[in-house]
Amino acid sequence: MEVKLIKTHLSKDPLLAPLINALEFPVFDPNRTVFSSLISSIVSQQLSVKAAATIHGRFLDLFPDQQLDAERILAFDLTDLRAVGLSRQKSTYIQNVAEYFLEHKLMDVDWEVYSDHEIIELLTQIKGVGKWTVEMVLMFTLYRSNILPVDDLGIQQAFAGLYKIDLSQKKKTLFAEMERISKPWEPYRSIACIYLWRWKDSLN
Repeated sequence: MEVKLIKTHLSKDPLLAPLINALEFPVFDPNRTVFSSLISSIVSQQLSVKAAATIHGRFLDLFPDQQLDAERILAFDLTDLRAVGLSRQKSTYIQNVAEYFLEHKLMDVDWEVYSDHEIIELLTQIKGVGKWTVEMVLMFTLYRSNILPVDDLGIQQAFAGLYKIDLSQKKKTLFAEMERISKPWEPYRSIACIYLWRWKDSLN
């Protein structure tokens, strides 16, 4: 990513510019995979950061060198997965991901040949994986630069705080307003959203 170019482009928004000047540019982890990111997301759902990290660590300890293996995941009994702190539902969802990736030969696929929309369509077919989860994978694992996760409550609240939009309006109207405000950020809406998350968190 051309950091200076992106920051200059996003700074054209007078409300976003102070955030870009005050906060660090996002740094991404090159070791994440789509498979491991989906599993991690399922583990973390509805948990505090600390609790999620503990359970995820125990889950990884089930694998040699903590390297996730889809076939090994399917070989586990649900009681094995529940023993590390996963609920029955999350255990089932994790096995759904493993089965889907093996069935569709996705472990070594070149994700660059798929568009953002195609990846969302493909992965949300897995029971337990929703659009928001795939959007997070697109942003933080595949580094797709132009994702706007309108369903994310934190992003909605950041828009409300910075751009004074009304969160009580109908979702269709709210999402359209978010799209309108973010249109000038293209093709770097993912980066802008990360700044918005950080800004919102800094207020707490």
